[in-house]
Amino acid sequence: MGAHEGDGPSAQRVEPGSVNIPLGTYPATAGSSTVDATKVAQDVVSKLANAISRKDPAAIKELFLHDNSYWRDHLALTWQLRTLKGSDKISSFVASSNTPFTKLEIDSSEPHRQPNLGPIDGLSQVNGIATFVTFDTDIGRGQGILKLAEEKGEWKIFSVYTNLTELKGHEELTGKRRTKGVQHGGDPHRKNWRERREAESNLEGIEPTVLIIGAGQGGLAAAARLKMLNVPSLMVDMNERVGDNWRKRYHQLVLHDPVWYDHLPYIPFPPHWPVFTPKDKLGDWFESYVKHLELNVWTSTKLTSSSWDESKQQWTVSVERTLPDGSVETRTFHPKHIIQATGHSGKKNWPSIKGMDTFKGSRLCHSSEFSGAKPDSKGKKAIVVGCCNSGHDIAQDFYEKGYDVTIVQRSTTCVISSESITDIGLKGLYDEDGPPTEDADLILWSFPSELMKADQVKVTKIQNENDKKILDGLRAAGFGVDMGDMESGLLMKYYQRGGGYYIDVGASQLIVDGKIKIKQGQELAQILPDGIEFADGSKLEADEIVFATGYQNMRTEARTIFGDEVADRVGDVWGLNAEGEFRTMWQNSGHPGFWFMGGNLAITRYYSRILALQIKAIEEGILKRES
Repeated sequence: MGAHEGDGPSAQRVEPGSVNIPLGTYPATAGSSTVDATKVAQDVVSKLANAISRKDPAAIKELFLHDNSYWRDHLALTWQLRTLKGSDKISSFVASSNTPFTKLEIDSSEPHRQPNLGPIDGLSQVNGIATFVTFDTDIGRGQGILKLAEEKGEWKIFSVYTNLTELKGHEELTGKRRTKGVQHGGDPHRKNWRERREAESNLEGIEPTVLIIGAGQGGLAAAARLKMLNVPSLMVDMNERVGDNWRKRYHQLVLHDPVWYDHLPYIPFPPHWPVFTPKDKLGDWFESYVKHLELNVWTSTKLTSSSWDESKQQWTVSVERTLPDGSVETRTFHPKHIIQATGHSGKKNWPSIKGMDTFKGSRLCHSSEFSGAKPDSKGKKAIVVGCCNSGHDIAQDFYEKGYDVTIVQRSTTCVISSESITDIGLKGLYDEDGPPTEDADLILWSFPSELMKADQVKVTKIQNENDKKILDGLRAAGFGVDMGDMESGLLMKYYQRGGGYYIDVGASQLIVDGKIKIKQGQELAQILPDGIEFADGSKLEADEIVFATGYQNMRTEARTIFGDEVADRVGDVWGLNAEGEFRTMWQNSGHPGFWFMGGNLAITRYYSRILALQIKAIEEGILKRES
């Protein structure tokens, strides 16, 4: 499962402290092939529900494999993102929860949700029983997945995943709870839909409860979830149009993740949509998404000041909005929450290298500013510094326009073909014949990160076998290839460090064939008027130089926008903690009323609900605001 610079970081700097988590292990024994999976699952779930209702840690512990068991909980038990390992920790955690389950049942609502005996890992190698479950707590409802393994003739719980999906009395305004959309008769001054919509979108007499900075996929998904929970929000974006964060990227940019993985909440891409979405098409989709979901967004708008009032527990923010006629409107709001959705990464990682101001070529820029290679440039020399998705795509664009192009690779890169992702990595989960997206998300996030990493080692090995010819060719061409931490591949590299990979869509073969040259393993010493000098004394000539050096951490952007007081209070952003959960994103940031939102389209689809539920719970007095 990949990410692109636009829908996740191409290469971002993750702050220190991100954990390279260990590999999890699956139970050694397989389940009997003749067992009644439904009866076994119902029996275990009934016992678990009973033990939880009695808050009996000993009874809970007895149901789990002792050392090798997991409970991954997203908001259901503690309003946090937690993964507990081992029956001792699990039983203590569950028994002491402030929001214990009032109901825990097998979910048999659809045939594919029935308990089944079969693979409980990602590669059909370890058998057990897996079943979807539903649950109620005092405050909400949720879904999850429970997996059982047989130990000495007795079925024990190997893993549980619980995910809060709605708040009782504050359910999403969808389906049978949708609004009527009209008020019939009786008021001669009543407005029609367009008039009401214009008043709402201009925030006439309305204070947004949530101010969202950024209208990319993160901002849109968060705003959509809040809309369905009846929480007023406003997105502000400096671009002229929604979707410009994609339209303004380099000419040939296309999503590297397939359509089945990339749906936004509530409105999936239509069935005719291409497998890989071009940047301009996605920008237009974002624009239509805002219209169809009636989301409030102000473009050509910048935040000019912000401050947090500890006593009132609210922000004071001023924004400047350039209207279509060119006039500038200044508004001041007092939101209870701010979501920074300025992109998964922070500011562009722009290196400071001796001689940059002496370059005489036609272009020296960051990849975010690269508009595309110039046509009919045969014979011109280009250098791309950086070897993630953007670096490869830009080098390929240069080659196709006739440039003599070299990629500078300073370390190593995890390379995987696009076909290996769609036909191996995502096969059966996010593909044309896969389960509904909501179920696919539950299945994916049910895996604790240790088990996901273990599965990804196996997946990466199969993918590498599929890509053997291209990987061998890259090594022969002098390109440094790695397989990620503990050979766990692209996905875990994305989770743990946020970059360092390339999803191959053609550039690798150009490198193998010598059509794109490689300068590997050398740092840049200085920029020359006509090129680059390296630490080994060698030189490369260039008419154009592009730094595809990624982005800094989101925290750096928070410091730029909101100042040191906010940035110094928030925690480290992205990467994994010791439990294998993401740090700071979509949860308590360390500063009250301040949230980070980011990731690729699939990640924002899932975690946007988690973020919105916390905000709704705070506003309804269900959850105490962190201070």
